[in-house]
Amino acid sequence: MLAYHAAFLLLVAGSTLFFAGLAALNVRHADETVRERTDWLAETVGVEDPDRLLDYHRLTTAASQLESVVLLGFVLLVLYTGLFGDAVSVVYDATGNDLLAGVAVFVGATVVVQALGVPFDAFDTFAVEDAFGFNEQSPKLFARDKLVSTAFSTVLVAVLAAAVLFTVQQFPQWWWVAATGVVAVFLLATQVIVPRVFLPLFYDFEPVENSDLRDAVDDVFERAGFTCDDVYVMNASSRSGHSNAFFTGFGRTKRVVLFDTLVEQLDEAELQSVLAHELAHWKKRHIWQGMASNVVQVAVLLFVASVLLDTTWLYAMFGAPETPAAGLLLASLWVQPISQFTQPLTNKLWLANEREADAFAVDVMGDGDPLAGALANLTSENLGNPFPHPLYEAFHYQHPPVPERIRYLTEG
Repeated sequence: MLAYHAAFLLLVAGSTLFFAGLAALNVRHADETVRERTDWLAETVGVEDPDRLLDYHRLTTAASQLESVVLLGFVLLVLYTGLFGDAVSVVYDATGNDLLAGVAVFVGATVVVQALGVPFDAFDTFAVEDAFGFNEQSPKLFARDKLVSTAFSTVLVAVLAAAVLFTVQQFPQWWWVAATGVVAVFLLATQVIVPRVFLPLFYDFEPVENSDLRDAVDDVFERAGFTCDDVYVMNASSRSGHSNAFFTGFGRTKRVVLFDTLVEQLDEAELQSVLAHELAHWKKRHIWQGMASNVVQVAVLLFVASVLLDTTWLYAMFGAPETPAAGLLLASLWVQPISQFTQPLTNKLWLANEREADAFAVDVMGDGDPLAGALANLTSENLGNPFPHPLYEAFHYQHPPVPERIRYLTEG
């Protein structure tokens, strides 16, 4: 049993420390490169105060890594004190129905993790984001959003957990195959549920109709050979000064969403180029490719989990009852690092797709300068780090670094 504990700590704690070290390496690399390329930042991106960018990068990185370490410490404490095993036993004994008990265990774990993240989210919102002028939330609005998002997450987790646990009951040998299908359906459903049900709980969506903005949008649609009636501006400024845009859905559920902050920060040509880039993900079937990649990854991880669930040591390590819910939660701690360390493989697909989307935007606009200008403005406005360390980039970036994208767009 000692060997299992050693392997577990090496994998779980070791991966957390590895990525913390990688984040620190990335911060140091950014500090050095920004100092060396101050002129490029000012002339190309419009960053006149590189120290402000670096301070924001350091603080957000430090806060994120501290949260990871604290969460790891909490998980290890709960496991090695026996609290996890005792809590699962109490839930199963009190419920009397294995499926309902399993759902309750997953929901409880979700609520606990969400609660642990609240202090860190509050610090990020009211200390970091506020200090750099991004936060637009009041404490009351922050608390309301947390309660609503936790409730919504709880419902989604309950539904997904019930479906997966049902497959474990019905297909003991091949449950991971059925569970992969469940997750695939769930991922498809979220493409519709998140923008149409979840996000409207927090933001207002104003249809883009009969305006110069609508004319600009329709012009891009026509050039790209794309049709979509549902185009909205989302009042992202009610929570944050950050800007973005996204395309979601499929078939008749397609929807294009522009942050109001994005509309304010970019000129018409730049906005059109960003929209063209987003449309490319649909035209080039990137959305389906990404979903297929996610399903394959889920299938592999669930297969590994199924092997672990058939062992006795997985439960004996922490005195947990041999129930599917306990096994799945414990197995997730083993497979999560596997997912993290294989992320560069998944990122390669996204990087190729992002480059193709940039090329599509150039074809639609007839010029790469508008998208290059948009990227420069967004980097400056959002205080993004344009110079990631290559190793950090491999694990965390699904877009090519901004300097690389601007160079491609402006030089061909």
